[in-house]
Amino acid sequence: MSAGTRPAGAGRRIELGLRHNAAQFTLLVVVNALVGGMLGQERTVLPLLGQEEFGITAYTAGLSFILAFGIAKAATNYFAGTWSDRFGRKPVLVAGWLVAVPVPFMLIWAPSWTWIIVANVLLGISQGLTWSTTVVMKIDLVGPARRGLAMGLNEAAGYAAVAGTALATGYVAESYGLRPEPFFLGIAFAALGLGLSTLGVRETRDHARLEATGHVTRADGRHDHLHGDLTDGQVFVQTSFKEPALSSASQAGLVNNLNDGLAWGLFPILFAGAGLSVGRIGILAALYPAVWGVGQLVTGALSDRWGRKWLIASGMCLQALALGLIALAGSFTLWAVAAALLGAGTAMVYPTLLASIGDVAHPAWRARAVGVYRLWRDGGFAVGALLAGLVADALGVAAAVWTVAALTAVSGLVVAVRMYETHHRPDAPTTEEMTNG
Repeated sequence: MSAGTRPAGAGRRIELGLRHNAAQFTLLVVVNALVGGMLGQERTVLPLLGQEEFGITAYTAGLSFILAFGIAKAATNYFAGTWSDRFGRKPVLVAGWLVAVPVPFMLIWAPSWTWIIVANVLLGISQGLTWSTTVVMKIDLVGPARRGLAMGLNEAAGYAAVAGTALATGYVAESYGLRPEPFFLGIAFAALGLGLSTLGVRETRDHARLEATGHVTRADGRHDHLHGDLTDGQVFVQTSFKEPALSSASQAGLVNNLNDGLAWGLFPILFAGAGLSVGRIGILAALYPAVWGVGQLVTGALSDRWGRKWLIASGMCLQALALGLIALAGSFTLWAVAAALLGAGTAMVYPTLLASIGDVAHPAWRARAVGVYRLWRDGGFAVGALLAGLVADALGVAAAVWTVAALTAVSGLVVAVRMYETHHRPDAPTTEEMTNG
């Protein structure tokens, strides 16, 4: 038996690598696409629903559903990592889908905006459990060599589904109205996701344990102080504040989703105010996550070859430029160009941040580190909704976009200054070796 395999009972061997685990990996990609679809059902329709059916006129109040979603998802991300270490990955995944089942029905039948907010609390909990767990499971399966590619495939599936569903619901809403037909897709996604996760997905915790037994330290000693198991508190401190790469990734993730919260909540209202039809708003709402999703098929693999740091820093700066263009533009064509640039910048950042967390965190506490990172990252939805709403109410939508653009540029500079390159190939020379010839 090779060093990279171990018996797993029932005649199965545990092996690391994308090729060895292709069937399970592919199934998890499909499951995460369904997770993304649950989020995509809201991207075009819900901001317009708040204005047209519930009479929500204040931006801060209109963005309350994103605030509720972000807080719920961020908190659940943290517990998802801890629970997946304690109880296993699959039970957490299935639990997430069970929480998702009532969401589309609540959106269809909601008699008040309060129901919409409660539905988004449930959606946030579900997304935190399901998306976090599919991330951890894919990292478990592929091992260290193809981590960037794995995250690119995972996030591409999720956000391509967000885009496709946003586009589809826009066209459905234009033809049939804002309710109930656009949310029928969510009912189908929840049923499929629960069924596949329950019947098809297998537990991957043993893959992480196998990787931990053969974990190779960096030759430059960069992570020597992080070896072995850490307490939950130590993982939180290292990931949030202390370890330079982990903390840089956490702040960049928060700001990235801060501008996504802005795009989700205010862009449809901005475009509608310019006289665009619901169908055209759906195209713009879909274009950004579509480029983001498909682009990750390339950027995740590139980060395995080129490294993580500069893809992240340059991607944040590209997002800032795209947001500035959105604030300046006033036509469908320019907004489409800006949305594509915003998606490209996000594609450079999103899988690469997750891969960098996997690079640094030891397999024994990696699931918890992913949970802490995603706590900060998805907390950006809440921060973005609150900040964008307050600024938009006080100074207008364009001022809110400019504010978020400036924060995104600063975040990219933080990565450039504070973060080190995390992807260290075992066969690559260290900085000291290159310096000494």
